Amino acid sequence: MRLRGSPALFTLGVVLYFVVLGLADRQVDLYGQLGLGVATWLVLAAVLSRLPLERRLQALVVVVVATGAEVVGSILWGVYSYRLHNLPLFVPPGHGLVYLGGISLSEAGFIRARARLFVGAVAVCAGLWGLAGLAILPQRDVLGAVGVAVFLFFLLRGRAPAIYAGVFVVVLFLEIWGTAIGLWNWHQITPGLGLAMGNPPSGAVSGYVLFDIIALAVTAWVLRRRRVTAQPAAPPVADAA
Repeated sequence: MRLRGSPALFTLGVVLYFVVLGLADRQVDLYGQLGLGVATWLVLAAVLSRLPLERRLQALVVVVVATGAEVVGSILWGVYSYRLHNLPLFVPPGHGLVYLGGISLSEAGFIRARARLFVGAVAVCAGLWGLAGLAILPQRDVLGAVGVAVFLFFLLRGRAPAIYAGVFVVVLFLEIWGTAIGLWNWHQITPGLGLAMGNPPSGAVSGYVLFDIIALAVTAWVLRRRRVTAQPAAPPVADAA
């Protein structure tokens, strides 16, 4: 199920790719951004080519579901906006890389040996970030606290807590990095709800957890259907003479 080599190094590679991508995006116009999108799709395709079918399906489902959420959240609802007020072409494949980076981190040897400790540390980090948004941070973050509550529920009661925790770590870095350099910006008030938001909101990762849950469920269903279809039909029973 894992990429060859060190899962932790793969996660580090994903993070470094997004660092370089973010710095490059700040220097280009729309056409240059399209080039970065093509490059990111090629990177995702190269990574997927090395993975088994189940993991490829999971990543592609995340891409589809997350892209739909991006269209609603950014373009239609206006909860946040990207630098050029569009949906950059590198965002859909980027979601696939984030998912694979989070899974790889959860599969790293030093994490697998201390999975409960890792999940507990992530839960404490998410909880403190949510509380800080209500009481300490200069920009009040009510929506983030709601998102943290959703995230903690699935982290502590869900079927794949280590994966959710790994994705949290990757998303935590990317949200702080992306907003810090101006790649995207979360608005102070949620349109239509009137809830204050941080930039980034502490609960942004809750959406990624929902993407993960959908990807795991859909992939399991597709593979079950595939196995059932592939099973040969039982030969007819001959009538007794």
